[in-house]
Amino acid sequence: MAFNKVSHTLQLPNNRSIIIETGRFAPQADGAAVVTMGKTILLATAIERQETQPGNFLPLSVDYQEKFHAAGKIPGSFFRREGKLNESEILISRLIDRTIRPCFPPNFFNSVNINVSLISSDEDVVPDTLAILAASAALTLSKIPFLQPVAAVRVAKINGVFYINPSNKELLNADCDIVVAANEEQMLMLEGSAKDISEDELIEILQFAQKNIQEQCRLQNELREKARISPSQDVQISCEEDTILKEFIHKNYYPKCRSIAEKAIQDKQVRKKYFEQAAEQVLVAYETDDPIDTALANKYIAEVNKQVVRDLLIEKNIRIDGRRPDEIRPIAIEVDILTSHGSAIVTRGYTQVLSTLTLGNKLDAQLIDGVTNSGYKDFMVHYSFPGFATNEVKPNRGPARREIGHGNLIYISLKNQLPDKLGVPYCMRLTADTLASDGSSSMAGTVAGSLALMDAGVQIKKPVAGIAMGLIHADTKSIILSDILSDEDAAGDTDLKVTGTRDGITACQMDIKTSGLSIDIIRQMLVKAKEGRIKILDIMEKVLSKPRAEYKPQAPAVKQIIIPVKMIGSVIGPRGKTIQDLQQTTGATITVSDEGEVAIFAPNKASLSEAAQAIERLTEQPTLNKVYIGTIKSIQPYGAFVEFLPNKEGLLHISEVSDQRIEDLAKELTLNQEIEVKLIAIKSIRGKNEYSLSRKTILQEKK
Repeated sequence: MAFNKVSHTLQLPNNRSIIIETGRFAPQADGAAVVTMGKTILLATAIERQETQPGNFLPLSVDYQEKFHAAGKIPGSFFRREGKLNESEILISRLIDRTIRPCFPPNFFNSVNINVSLISSDEDVVPDTLAILAASAALTLSKIPFLQPVAAVRVAKINGVFYINPSNKELLNADCDIVVAANEEQMLMLEGSAKDISEDELIEILQFAQKNIQEQCRLQNELREKARISPSQDVQISCEEDTILKEFIHKNYYPKCRSIAEKAIQDKQVRKKYFEQAAEQVLVAYETDDPIDTALANKYIAEVNKQVVRDLLIEKNIRIDGRRPDEIRPIAIEVDILTSHGSAIVTRGYTQVLSTLTLGNKLDAQLIDGVTNSGYKDFMVHYSFPGFATNEVKPNRGPARREIGHGNLIYISLKNQLPDKLGVPYCMRLTADTLASDGSSSMAGTVAGSLALMDAGVQIKKPVAGIAMGLIHADTKSIILSDILSDEDAAGDTDLKVTGTRDGITACQMDIKTSGLSIDIIRQMLVKAKEGRIKILDIMEKVLSKPRAEYKPQAPAVKQIIIPVKMIGSVIGPRGKTIQDLQQTTGATITVSDEGEVAIFAPNKASLSEAAQAIERLTEQPTLNKVYIGTIKSIQPYGAFVEFLPNKEGLLHISEVSDQRIEDLAKELTLNQEIEVKLIAIKSIRGKNEYSLSRKTILQEKK
């Protein structure tokens, strides 16, 4: 069977190009596209289930998966095949979802499934932005209603210069790493980390990204025309509307809901209870012979809740908890509340997050075995959101995608403020457990995480705070909200999270619910976010202004020693025997890096000291005229061989044993006897050092 293959190419700087093609793979999918850059190839498919779903939520599912054969690897799992998505794949799936979700018609609620597979890998190409492009292309090349093509680029600032889609190696020297997604005209999604960049620099990044994104969007339109695919005009509405029920709920529930909202109830659960009681009263008053369609009723109630939040702000500039738009909820902070190595609890309004830091040895680092990334991760952030945080009955089934995404946001917010590796001899696990939530829990987790690090004595460069910004956009008015509630998040048009220090932004994440957002509005939101961030930092610094000078007593005893690379073998020994024996006798855990960094972890200071001294002796270089305590290993007629340093023996000639003449050395010395010797000569013979020792010199000096 011959397929109608169609492709289009976009030339990029540095002699690179992006190729999008269709008609070659997955012919039965509603839409399929292959995106190629270098040796990286991604296959994206889009499927729509032609069956409308009840409710007002688009049932969109997105799965990004990296095939191990793409990098010539066999999976390391027990089953030797790809399994559930790993953390990196989930984060990229979220990037795709958050970019394309606002791009469907508002009355479209059919199930849509997007699958993006990495089928060929290039270590110089980071695939996440290409995955967003591939998903958009698959939708654009299908009959699925999709408002317009979207694309994404990664922008990095390296030595003061902006780069589009840099390689992994180039990113190591970047001051910022920001993924920007947009359509031809407006921003859609934003996520990334930075080293204290200013708000103006972030706006420059958005403007720089926009031009390249526009070219990728035009490329998709041109390919669609080339493939002779016309955009879908047939949009299925979610379900048959009950206009009578809708009118009744809007007419009777709105004034009750508005009255409750104007009471400015701060407690989320109390507020929720009043809304539920009012809605129940309205439904009881509804006279009908037929059962009420619960799904439709809940949909109309949610519409009213959303409208009330928006109207109250637009008409009176008041939020449902009584705050001004730029007002932050009261914040309470405590540190050093647990016996862990570092802890902090942050309560912001009715959102509360407990953060703990656990210090472990380097062997506790997380093994990363993926297609495009591998190695060890020695700073981990784990965010959790149990059901009780929102008064819900929910079983614990491990972290959901949202929890992984929030944990990653806290991670990228803090990672650039950590000291270098030599400044932190530990592997670190930071947890952020949400104990109560009424919005902005990831930002409370960032504040708590920063404080837990400082409480533990980790010498972070600067404290980090975070704030979640919202936006209510009407025809004639746009209202920016600081420190948004969960109800405001649901009713609003944008959720922009910004973290940073006093000197600049360390991370950002933006999601929108509309078809796009202008850079000018984002600029205004960033200005307000900075004002809020500084206020939060002021509160934090009243509790703990800088990291504690020392690690806590309960933290593992640790010491780092830098040894010459050529001495690594002396520490490890043949087949690891030396280091294993040393760990067994001292009770310490010892790790040695390829760069000669020796980290010693011990349960107490005595064990630490013993292990450190042993390492120092193993790696000590012989010093001329230095006195050593050596052990006699063998005795010959002409002298004795003395081990004066581990694995280093020297000759103690019979003439250097005593200041008196010795006839029989065996009568003067015994095997395994410990004696003081001085290193009096070092000779290199055929590339090997030979050492001459003296006991006589020491005896003479003592007289």
